[in-house]
Amino acid sequence: MISTRFSGALYTFLSATGFGAMAIFGKVAFASGATTTTVLFLRFLSAGLLMVALMSTMRAPWPKGRDLWILIGLGALGYAGMSFCYFSALHYATAGLTGLLLYLYPSLVIVGSALVGSSRLTLVKCLLAFLSLLGILLTVTNGLAGKPLGIAFGVASALLYTVYILMGEQVSSRTGAISAACVIMLSATAVFAIAMVLEGPSFPRESQGWLAIASIGIFSTLIPIVFFFAGMRRIGAGDASTISTIEPVVTLLLAYFYLGETLGRMQAVGAALVIGAVAILTRMR
Repeated sequence: MISTRFSGALYTFLSATGFGAMAIFGKVAFASGATTTTVLFLRFLSAGLLMVALMSTMRAPWPKGRDLWILIGLGALGYAGMSFCYFSALHYATAGLTGLLLYLYPSLVIVGSALVGSSRLTLVKCLLAFLSLLGILLTVTNGLAGKPLGIAFGVASALLYTVYILMGEQVSSRTGAISAACVIMLSATAVFAIAMVLEGPSFPRESQGWLAIASIGIFSTLIPIVFFFAGMRRIGAGDASTISTIEPVVTLLLAYFYLGETLGRMQAVGAALVIGAVAILTRMR
């Protein structure tokens, strides 16, 4: 019989794998002719509708009052902005580098939490944050390097995700994670629906592009969210967050096998610094 801890670790591992594969699916969707706004609209539409069905099944209550408006703002500005920057980075940088740049956010959250007074900034935390930044600098030297615009979009995605986490941490504890995620998904859907109409939709020209978009909505959005919370209930937030640090590893490996992206010796050292620093930081948090 499978133990609770093993099943929790497995759920979390599968969640991290799904999130890590998102950059690969995004590259495939773009290669088939889809634009960023179209991909994100379809992603959040499919995930949002599935989240509504999940909420109905679980009979989870909808957030109300001030919390509802905060979540709408987080979805329309924070999560939508982060997702736009992340997927935009894929046009100008490798999938591996994009995944690593996003993983600056744990270090930024630690620093941000100290600035707003919710946690104490220690010398060890500062050192780990510095090592994470140093690792990113090593990865952009060559091999995983992208254009400056791609790096800028990647860093912006980490900054926006940091703000999103710091602002959403308290409200989601009051409303419930699934209910909060549902409102955020639907809010992001509305934003990208407007953006897609203004820009003009550009859908995939090939079946593999549609399959990639469906995979982003289901396997890299909905299922990872549900699996992460299922794993967290079984092994705790600390262990779940630590296991989740394999996300950029998954991205790097999939990018190597399916996109032909290379990882030189120096870039491997940089990636190890980022992942190692993030693993320790999340464990401390």
